[in-house]
Amino acid sequence: MEPGRVVAVSSNGEYSFTKPNRESITLLAGLGVEGDVHAGVTVKHRSRVAQDPTQPNLRQVHLIHCELFDEVARSGHTVAPGHLGENVTTQGIDLLSLPTGTLLHLGAEAVVEVTGLRNPCLQIDAFQDGLLKQVVGRDEAGRIVRKAGIMGVVHQGGTVRPGDPVTITLPALPHIPLDRV
Repeated sequence: MEPGRVVAVSSNGEYSFTKPNRESITLLAGLGVEGDVHAGVTVKHRSRVAQDPTQPNLRQVHLIHCELFDEVARSGHTVAPGHLGENVTTQGIDLLSLPTGTLLHLGAEAVVEVTGLRNPCLQIDAFQDGLLKQVVGRDEAGRIVRKAGIMGVVHQGGTVRPGDPVTITLPALPHIPLDRV
């Protein structure tokens, strides 16, 4: 597979829908993005904490492919890196087609294990009216299609910067398609 690249990295120490872009982020094994509100061993997303605060955090790192920004622009939406709350914006990789358990090597050291699809919420429409319909829809068979990126856990820590390569290690067969986490 062709390597992709990191376009932008973002983090925020406070709850907010968007995350400011940074010169670099540091991924911490088993925790997530250093200083980010969603870092931790157990869930940090408010809705998940309300359900069960002891759940393992399978959403330590949020990745989105920048090609999605071009797609939603065709419907009149303006989205840039960090706007949808992602930590890593990539280019050149079809993130949504990766199987569960894929390892993404980001830069020289960091490795993120893909756990599933982001399940976008209504906050997206508060950010830009109508955007939720652009990132969640249905296919011809009526199945839900989620396009707002993928989630992962930090397998190996390291610093990630814009311009870093992203390479993929697929898990052993049979591959398990991504589902929402």
